[in-house]
Amino acid sequence: MKIKNVPIKPSEITPEAVWLNRRKLIQGLGIASAGTALSSMALPAGWIEQKGFAAHETSLREEVTDEELVTTYNNFYEFGTDKEDPGKYAHEMNTDPWTISVEGLVAKPGKIGLEDLLSGIDIEERIYRLRCVEAWSAVIPWLGFPVKKVLDKFEPLGSAKYVAFSTHLNKSEMRGTRSFFSSIDFPYVEGLRLDEAYHDLAIFAIGMYGKELPNQNGAPIRLMVPWKYGFKSLKSIVRIELTDYEPPTTWNMSQPSEYGFYSNVNPNKDHPRWSQASERRLGAGFFGRRETLMFNGYSEVAGLYSDMDLMRQF
Repeated sequence: MKIKNVPIKPSEITPEAVWLNRRKLIQGLGIASAGTALSSMALPAGWIEQKGFAAHETSLREEVTDEELVTTYNNFYEFGTDKEDPGKYAHEMNTDPWTISVEGLVAKPGKIGLEDLLSGIDIEERIYRLRCVEAWSAVIPWLGFPVKKVLDKFEPLGSAKYVAFSTHLNKSEMRGTRSFFSSIDFPYVEGLRLDEAYHDLAIFAIGMYGKELPNQNGAPIRLMVPWKYGFKSLKSIVRIELTDYEPPTTWNMSQPSEYGFYSNVNPNKDHPRWSQASERRLGAGFFGRRETLMFNGYSEVAGLYSDMDLMRQF
């Protein structure tokens, strides 16, 4: 992996002894016990860029969507309901420091800072389709790592069957949460079955296009489950809980007749207000529609649902 040269002032360099002592202390503590937090530091500035990631040719044989489109056309209702609102206002959210709480049916519940969460985990690039329920789609190079790598750190109990996720909520920073016209309650919550979360395709993303995630795209860490509609892959995660029951999810609570728990991309299951049989790729223009693929084209997940009625369990 090529490391890029980044100019750093001598005054900005942490003394080696200080850094090593900090790491030894953290490693000695292990995962924090319930109610005890490790360092809540975010990643150092430019951390991803220093890794030298470069976009690879996609095995999907599809053109990667233009970065500017992906970072200016977003759903992130915490900052407003218009697609342009997150790009305009998400910079008001502070992501440093950042702490994630892992709770519920795990042997080692606790809180952990993002930097320490990534300790010992390799970051890789994965080029995934993102398919939104409004019938638009994109192909994005994400930087992340399997969800199972994080869950394993906290040792799920045998009774755990589901994973619940919660998004950051700070009304002073998120103007959309202060709106009287919001159709959903905050914080935004989502969930997966445990076997879905442990599938190799499910990742936590911390970057895109070789850079850190922009706030409007879910900084500093978001879920990416490429065979499900985009609203399932919630952003700016602060809480993970393992449960033995199906957790509530934001859009299902808001409009249960339109949004089920599973949210798998299924061209045969229409949204009550529009067809899901085709999609429009961002940047492709009015005539850039294409056929929607079952499971968004990720047929390897079909075995997870072999005993289900996907028209009823949607």
